[in-house]
Amino acid sequence: MMGQLLLRGMLVGILAGLLAFGFARVFGEPQVARAVALEGEGGHHHGEAEAGEHDHDAAHDPGAGISRGTQAGIGLLTGTTVYGVALGGVLALVFAGVQGRLSALRPRATVALLALGGFVALVLVPGLKYPANPPAVGSPETIGIRTATFFMMLLFSVGAMILGVMIARHLTAAHGAWTAWLVGIGAYVVLVALVMLMMPTLDEVSGSGFPAGTLWEFRLASLAIRAVVWAVLGIGFGIAAERVLARGNHQARA
Repeated sequence: MMGQLLLRGMLVGILAGLLAFGFARVFGEPQVARAVALEGEGGHHHGEAEAGEHDHDAAHDPGAGISRGTQAGIGLLTGTTVYGVALGGVLALVFAGVQGRLSALRPRATVALLALGGFVALVLVPGLKYPANPPAVGSPETIGIRTATFFMMLLFSVGAMILGVMIARHLTAAHGAWTAWLVGIGAYVVLVALVMLMMPTLDEVSGSGFPAGTLWEFRLASLAIRAVVWAVLGIGFGIAAERVLARGNHQARA
């Protein structure tokens, strides 16, 4: 049954990736195109010498020759599909491990809660501290520190959510499910808030001259694209998992 759940999770992930690709083409790519146009106009240059260095680096960068059409087409499709398949597989494995152990919810409800928790822990919370930036924002020299701090925030968020779930499970027998889960959620919120305050702030937008409206639309589109993936997984895999388990129970009784 594990193999069937994993297969269906990955298949739903393909669907999620395709839908996210369509959404990104309509709502995300226009924001990227505007950012690239602004960068090309020189709105984000820091001086002629530095611009010359960037041009020299780009000339030796194998990825610099990839056209915008390729990036917005096959590149984007590959990225969203791989993202969807990977998350679909992980969601299926987590579901197989927790179904019937955390609560008596139906499989569809369990998957929906897992997808919601995954979106909050992996996307929303890290994105609140370190939101996505368009191509024209940010220095190449800070890519390493930006990537490291983002993944540190992501790991702290996941760890805090696991701890919150453990607290809720521990309190359920004595205080009831409703109170226990409220305490668990509260613990998660407090922990991630403390981590956000302790983590360094990386602000490369102030003074860059990048239009605030374009930046907001880009970040909103980036968040929405990933929300589409998680929503499709939460709904689609929930339906698929319920059918797999129902078929397995029917065969067991037979």
